[in-house]
Amino acid sequence: MNRREFEGHLRSQGCELHRHGAKHDLWLNPANGQKAAVPRHRTIKKPLVRGICRKLDIPFPDGL
Repeated sequence: MNRREFEGHLRSQGCELHRHGAKHDLWLNPANGQKAAVPRHRTIKKPLVRGICRKLDIPFPDGL
């Protein structure tokens, strides 16, 4: 999945960018306080997308 598309999905689910790291960005779900690291690669593999969504407790993007 394209990283920009995934970040759009995170924002649409109410998540916010918490901080930038060296190779990852930390995203926060303010509804439950969960945080997850998202790599800054152009594409992110489907299993990793699913894992990040599970950790943030949000639904998977369409097509996964």
